[in-house]
Amino acid sequence: MVLKPKLRVKAIIFDLDGTLVDSRGAYREAAELAFASSKLGKVDARIVTEIPRRLEEDQSIEDLIRGADVDRFKEIYLRAYYRATAEKTRPFPNVAATLERLSSGASLAVTTRRNVPEVEVRRELEKFGFAKYFRIIVTSQNTLKPKPSPEALIKCAVHLGVRMSDCAVVGDSVIDVRAGKSAGAHTVAVLTGVFTREELEREQPELILSDVGELPEVLELTVT
Repeated sequence: MVLKPKLRVKAIIFDLDGTLVDSRGAYREAAELAFASSKLGKVDARIVTEIPRRLEEDQSIEDLIRGADVDRFKEIYLRAYYRATAEKTRPFPNVAATLERLSSGASLAVTTRRNVPEVEVRRELEKFGFAKYFRIIVTSQNTLKPKPSPEALIKCAVHLGVRMSDCAVVGDSVIDVRAGKSAGAHTVAVLTGVFTREELEREQPELILSDVGELPEVLELTVT
């Protein structure tokens, strides 16, 4: 077996949902409320994760909501989702210990496509004991274009005072990989979100890991 060399980085830019926190509870609550408001009946378990997958890639959800008004459904769903994240998200196992270990050798940042104020994400991260590890948090409200645009990642790198080529972008979705590549960063995908290994492999990230807990073993960190 040939071991790959570690990725040498000065900064790590994390996605939030599906990467640091498990958001499936929020996805379910949002889907149930949107279905009820649209008089669509009970939500199929498959749809709970299919909706965020498609919204992440700006794909149609018309076939999932059986003729309901798409724009109204999205508005209800997203509003409910953002509200639910305050109570329904949960940290993945060992994330706090991993962030503590990584922060001793690299600068850390968070980006999210959530269209919410930065203070709300910071409050959520503080609840889990994560906020102290991040030097910057960028939401969709802090950018003109959300991921897969590289804008949020570039903003993080500028704030951290590092080149994009010295950053690793870590996320659970194809959008994270595309944004990282577009920015010129190293790309690491994790399998804790709603995308499959096969879907992530098609985007050709440099690494695919089971979860963020494996990062210390594959990154060579340079204190900035």
